[in-house]
Amino acid sequence: MKASDFIVEYLIRKGITDVFGYPGGMVTHLMDSFARYSDRISAHVTYHEQAAAFAACGYAQASGRPGVAYATSGPGATNLITGICHAYFDSIPTIFITGQVNSNEAKGTYGVRQRGFQETDIISMIKPVTKYAAYVESPDKLQDYLDRAFDEATSGRMGPALLDIPMNIFRSEIQPHTSVTSTKSISEDEMITKQLTEALNQAERPCLIIGNGVKITNRGKMVREFIEKFQIPAVSSMIAFDVLGNHPLNYGFLGAYGTRTANFIAAKSDLIISIGSRLDIRQVGAKRENFAPDAKLIRFDIDENELSYPVHQDELSIRTDMETLCISLENICLEKKFGQWISVCNEIKSLLADTDQNAISQMMGKISENVPTDAVITTDVGQNQVWTAQSFHLKEGQKVLFSGGHGAMGYALPAAIGACYAVGRKPVFCITGDGGMQMNIQEMQFIARENLPIKMIVLNNNALGMIRHFQEMYFESRFYQTKPSGGYTAPSFSKIASAYGIRSRAVFFRDIEDNSSNFTDNDPFLLEVLINEDTYVTPKLEFGKPNQDQEPLLDRKIYNRIMSL
Repeated sequence: MKASDFIVEYLIRKGITDVFGYPGGMVTHLMDSFARYSDRISAHVTYHEQAAAFAACGYAQASGRPGVAYATSGPGATNLITGICHAYFDSIPTIFITGQVNSNEAKGTYGVRQRGFQETDIISMIKPVTKYAAYVESPDKLQDYLDRAFDEATSGRMGPALLDIPMNIFRSEIQPHTSVTSTKSISEDEMITKQLTEALNQAERPCLIIGNGVKITNRGKMVREFIEKFQIPAVSSMIAFDVLGNHPLNYGFLGAYGTRTANFIAAKSDLIISIGSRLDIRQVGAKRENFAPDAKLIRFDIDENELSYPVHQDELSIRTDMETLCISLENICLEKKFGQWISVCNEIKSLLADTDQNAISQMMGKISENVPTDAVITTDVGQNQVWTAQSFHLKEGQKVLFSGGHGAMGYALPAAIGACYAVGRKPVFCITGDGGMQMNIQEMQFIARENLPIKMIVLNNNALGMIRHFQEMYFESRFYQTKPSGGYTAPSFSKIASAYGIRSRAVFFRDIEDNSSNFTDNDPFLLEVLINEDTYVTPKLEFGKPNQDQEPLLDRKIYNRIMSL
């Protein structure tokens, strides 16, 4: 059969229902094959290859199935790179297919920069940010390359794989063969249950840190059962703040922009159990050894390289997968629970309840009230992202998608498109800022064209607010390139939405009203929320300080009282 037809049939067998890409000369055979199988799989045209990559990531994050994006050679392939990086750093299973010039046009061993039009060595560029990247030099090897790409993308610590396929390979005839599925072994510690039991028996103030590893493997239910069984408080990384939602044993997310309650609880714990979290600088602070200084630290991760970067020199690091760890958690037997410590955690939470309440947190609360249960929410990068994590009132089943490690502005809108297809075209909520919205604003045409029920909430302060805040703190308020007087401006997004044929309205952030009717129908909608330019994210950690001592500083009486509990 034709190779491009085989690729499409292969994706269908893997349960992929939607892929994203942009037309180009070197992928015309693949495009034609998608057309031939359009009753079984949909290939969606975005308006930029970066958006196709982000849409594939959103599809994977929302569905749990691998996301797929394709692009032609040269600029098409290079435009995918930002989305590939996002998938790599946030461990998202994704397959990227790039077209390449015909094999007989490739530069090969010639010292020229290129022979074929739009010829670019994409493999060398993206190898450091993929789990697997290969140039398909022979049609006979196509199936083996596909098997390897899917295996790498979906096993171990998941991530992106890319196949670069010359145009002549796409149009070749191939003979499919029976796949031999490879298996990956992973070191398993038979002492996990024993080690955790001993550590918990010795502890008085344990704390669980939930990372993205729990989220992407959908193991939140198992973790919830564990903390309920023994009454153990849980905190999370920002990217995983939605794993436990509004559960009473969830005390927020850690780190520089985290909740004060979570940071205090970690600081006062005598045992930290971290599951699937990188524990990077944003989470533990610049001086890693000062994080939870009185706690024994046990770290579980599938990636041994993450464990090679210690927080405490005497920490216990165990490489394992979530399936093995969850079995171990189920088998733990203790004769005690930690109810007294939970009482202390609740007292800390109560003392800090109104500390960071402000007009922005109230605005986010009102927005979240109108978002239905089980909805998917995407955020961009910047203040909108942190405000969502800090103040969004989660409901049961809601999932929030971030660009975490890579922090790519422009992620939210195309990711919402991918997520919308993943959940069967149900309403998806895209929360973004004026900066991020302009990065991939062209995808509003996609939303209008397909009449997708994507609800866009643009928080417009007419500034690159997070960098503006840095400039105020560290650069004597020289707001160069971050506000109108410094060279940055933003348009009226509600007017732009109207130009795309999308219903919209603009409102000042203090005047947010009930938007339930606009948020629950099956039409696209844009809500532009106008915010003061000098509105900042709080709390925020000053570089080098302990996590629990965030700005604006707490009254020292309250601070000392909490530390003495």
